[in-house]
Amino acid sequence: MTVVIGKASRPASAAQRAKARGDAGGGLYKPRTPIYPKLVHGRWRAIKWALLIATLAIYYITPWLRWDRPGALPDQAVLVDFAGRRFYFLNIQLWPQEVFFFTGLLVMGALALFLVTALFGRLWCGYTCPQTVWTDLFIYVERAFEGDRNARMRLDAAPWSFDKLWRKGGKHLTWLAVAFGTGGAWIFYFRDAPTLLREFWTGQAPITSYASCAILTATTYLFAGHMREQVCTYMCPWPRIQGAMIDEHSLQVTYCLDRGEPRAPHKKADSWEGRGDCIDCQACVVVCPMGIDIRNGSQLECINCGLCIDACDEIMDRVGRPRGLIAYDTDFAVVERSAGRPARYKPVRSRTLYYAIALTAVAGLMAWGLAARSILDLHALRDRNPTFVQLHDGAIRNGYTLKIANRSFTPVPVEVRFSGVAGATVSSPGEPAGAVLRIVAAPNEVRALRVFVTVPPAGLAATSVPASFEARAGRVVARTATVFLSGAANPS
Repeated sequence: MTVVIGKASRPASAAQRAKARGDAGGGLYKPRTPIYPKLVHGRWRAIKWALLIATLAIYYITPWLRWDRPGALPDQAVLVDFAGRRFYFLNIQLWPQEVFFFTGLLVMGALALFLVTALFGRLWCGYTCPQTVWTDLFIYVERAFEGDRNARMRLDAAPWSFDKLWRKGGKHLTWLAVAFGTGGAWIFYFRDAPTLLREFWTGQAPITSYASCAILTATTYLFAGHMREQVCTYMCPWPRIQGAMIDEHSLQVTYCLDRGEPRAPHKKADSWEGRGDCIDCQACVVVCPMGIDIRNGSQLECINCGLCIDACDEIMDRVGRPRGLIAYDTDFAVVERSAGRPARYKPVRSRTLYYAIALTAVAGLMAWGLAARSILDLHALRDRNPTFVQLHDGAIRNGYTLKIANRSFTPVPVEVRFSGVAGATVSSPGEPAGAVLRIVAAPNEVRALRVFVTVPPAGLAATSVPASFEARAGRVVARTATVFLSGAANPS
């Protein structure tokens, strides 16, 4: 397109092209159209309230739960202790080298999400996703200050006044308070909560605590207060991934075409003959937090929250028609009913079996790993300089540093042995030499133990001899391989 000025012409600017298209906002992207979801009452709204309260309570309360552990170990029930390099969950503690347990948890979470999606569609998105939970909470605050849908629309269209100023200001201040509480609760998972609370308000907390709290506060305020459905539609990858998980047998929020069409307005005295149950009242549209019309079929933006079901059921009650015009249903069932054939839900099918078997297998491996997890771990580091020392009687001595990890919450007596070389004795500074070295491993710590292994000349037949250390605590045994160097094949 060109803009003609007299006899000359030049390329149109972006703003001029937008104006020519009728885009008053200009630019490359359409401005966000505000969505004003209407409050609705019903079974699914009640379930969403219950899950909102439960999930928020778990999030805010968990860091303050205590769990008795012996000695100086932290007593916070759930703690990601970066300083101590430990993760505590009730009576379970994980060490950095056990990162595979966290990997297993992530794999289990992904498989569980795949299974739930294959069975029930985007149930996670509609009820327990953090973005959904905090958006619901922010909308509740918005209604408290500005009223329901129509009142909010009138307030936004009205000129600025004292009434509008205090309502808008109170809403945003409350949003910031909720967002600050969100960021504040998060940092308590990484440091003792009572201690960090005191340090935070006295300016003694680590800078990472203030930075993390500020980032969580800003993102919560922005995502739940201002972006809302845009996060679900444009930022979250799951709506696009879920297409590979669902099929025609997945339960989703569905408009039953076999009942609803053809739709038309309805008056009390009108007959229902020759028409569907949908009266085109738009009730399902005005309650949708994503601003979509579920009657247009399955859509990327739908989060399966079920609020349109409650709205439609309320209208059906008013006009005397059966509930379920919008319901959790399957595409297969709608097609079958439209053809006059009975349809039933099929939860057991190939994809759900694959997900369930994989989830069970990973969960079983995780449970076996935790059950078979040893309280002892042993590693040996051999001295590199000098590689060996020849004593005055001809015996050869090698030096090692043993790392003995005690993963239990109590001190553990440990017996250390060396095997693989005949006649070898072990000793440690301050401890006598012998076949067995006895020590005590402190709870929840790694003890670095300096050990010397001495072998008489008669026991040596090669320069390098494969050997091993063994640490035994009762029936628990940990072993690690090493070598013993002597230079026997090249005597001086």
